[in-house]
Amino acid sequence: MDAADIVASLLVSGIILVSLLSNAVVLICFLCNPEIRKQAPALFILNLTFCNLLLSVSNMPVTLVGLLAAGHPGGSSVFCQIVGFLDTFLTTNAMLSMGALSIDRWLAVVFPLSYHSRMRHRDAVMALGYTWTHSLCFSIVGTWRSWVGYHHVYASCTLCSARANGTQFIIFTVSLHSLTFLLTLIVLCVTYLKVLKVARSHCKRIDVITMQTLVLLVDIHPSVRQKCLDEQRRRRQRATKKISTFIGTFVVCFTPYVITRMVELFCPAPISPHWGVLSKCLAYSKAASDPFVYSLLRHQYKKACSLLANKVLKRSPLNSSFGTENNTRRSVNIVGAANNSQPPANKPIIQ
Repeated sequence: MDAADIVASLLVSGIILVSLLSNAVVLICFLCNPEIRKQAPALFILNLTFCNLLLSVSNMPVTLVGLLAAGHPGGSSVFCQIVGFLDTFLTTNAMLSMGALSIDRWLAVVFPLSYHSRMRHRDAVMALGYTWTHSLCFSIVGTWRSWVGYHHVYASCTLCSARANGTQFIIFTVSLHSLTFLLTLIVLCVTYLKVLKVARSHCKRIDVITMQTLVLLVDIHPSVRQKCLDEQRRRRQRATKKISTFIGTFVVCFTPYVITRMVELFCPAPISPHWGVLSKCLAYSKAASDPFVYSLLRHQYKKACSLLANKVLKRSPLNSSFGTENNTRRSVNIVGAANNSQPPANKPIIQ
């Protein structure tokens, strides 16, 4: 093993560890929190978590063994075909689940009043049915045509051009990535950019109200005024950061691998194994980042994790909420100071 293989092995090991732990926490939160389970988009989160966990225990270890053995990890060809089938199925299913989550958030933000009638559990189940059917079709066709095997460039059992019949394999691979990666990317960009547009319009309305309030409260303390302005600036940046995270992680993790597969089809020059393994590791890293992007940084999951930690540590929830109560008292004091600084009711206010 050279230095690059050692670094790649350590990288894959870290991705496996983080992916298993983070996705397991999301699954535990889903099972233990009824508030999360009763929401329709939780089914998309559950499906994405299932794909990431299965990918972490099936495909990633095979890549790790392939790197350590500097070649085929061993075992029968049937085992490699099963792992290759899972590689196509799980990756495709995970991408489509991300697209379904983006559509759900678009409905929730753009149509808040009719959201619950537009996105019911039945609708979520139908969307998941499509993702599974879509993923199974491509996976079954690739395995049935014996286009799955160990690929030395990516050190994994996946679609392998060396086992395929030129034109048919090219059509299959282009169709797979066009109807999965490209379609999901278009859906993410369209839906999240519309969400960002609505969020910015809401921020402008709130900013107008905030500025009018600050003008009226002429005697407000400068520190309170500065806090309001800082919150106004953070509010404008928050939506942009979230949208950039959703789209950016998808592009950074999957684009190098998909482009490499396309170049491999049409370029006669061989692909560097180091680059192939790196692009595969980036695709694997999406399974480790998804729990943080879509779940663990949200308020409901943070609350569920806090309750689980209290149960494990046998700690009273009152102790863990002590800091929150102090923050609440500070907020009340600030609001009280702002109210006391308002002009008397009998004193006319200049319009």
